[in-house]
Amino acid sequence: MLAVLNLKVSYGGITAVKGVSFAIEQGETVAFIGTNGAGKTSMLKALARVLNEGTQGSIKLRGEEIIAMPPHHLIRNGLALVPEGRGVFARLSVAENLAMGAYIRNDRQEIAADLGRVYELLPQLRERHRQLAGTLSGGEQQMLALGRALMARPQLLLLDEPSMGLAPLMVNKVFETIRTVAASGVTIVLVEQNAKLALQTARRGYVMESGCITLAGSSSALLADPRVRKAYLGE
Repeated sequence: MLAVLNLKVSYGGITAVKGVSFAIEQGETVAFIGTNGAGKTSMLKALARVLNEGTQGSIKLRGEEIIAMPPHHLIRNGLALVPEGRGVFARLSVAENLAMGAYIRNDRQEIAADLGRVYELLPQLRERHRQLAGTLSGGEQQMLALGRALMARPQLLLLDEPSMGLAPLMVNKVFETIRTVAASGVTIVLVEQNAKLALQTARRGYVMESGCITLAGSSSALLADPRVRKAYLGE
C-alpha cells in the first residue's frame, strides 16, 4: 500500500526527518511513537503533501510515486489525513464539515449512504448535525475530523495525535472508533504520543527519535521491549 524510502523533511533550517524508510501493507494499522520533536508529525505531513518544500526521497502509494503529487490528487487516490489539532471548520455546521470531506465526489447516492454510515459509527455527530463545529468539545471535534476524512472513502488514513488534549473517556471512544475503521479494511498510519494505546491498537510499530527510526517491530515486541517500557511507558 505505502512504501517510503529515504524520506527527508527540512524547513526553517532544521532537518526534522532524516532519511526514514518503511513499508505498510494494505489493511495494516501501523503506529509511530516518540516524544515531541521526534519528527512524527513532519513525516505525516510529508506523506499527505501538506509539506512539500524541503521534502526529498520516495513515497509510493500502491506503487505510484506521489512525492510531487498535489494534495487534492492524493485524496482522489485514496489518501486522507486527520491532522493534529483536528482542523475542523469552526464556523460551519457538523453536517457541512462532513460534506466538505466528500467535496471531490459527485456520486450523490453513495455520498448519502456514506453519511449514514458515518452517523451510525459516530452517533453523537448525528445528534449535533446542525451545531457549529467550533462549539463542539475537543473529543467531538476529533470525531468530526475523523468522520470528515471517512467521507472521502480513504484507503489509507493518516491520523496525527488523535488523543491529544482529550479526557480519558473520550480517548477510549476515539480509539474504539479507530479500531472499527481498521476492521473495515482501511489501512491506518497512526502517529500518537500515547505509546501504550497506540501499540495496543496497531499491528506493528516504529519508534522515532530525532527524525530517525530507532526501533521497529510487532506491537507485542515493542510493548515488551525494556527500552520502550522505560522511555515511553513510564516503567
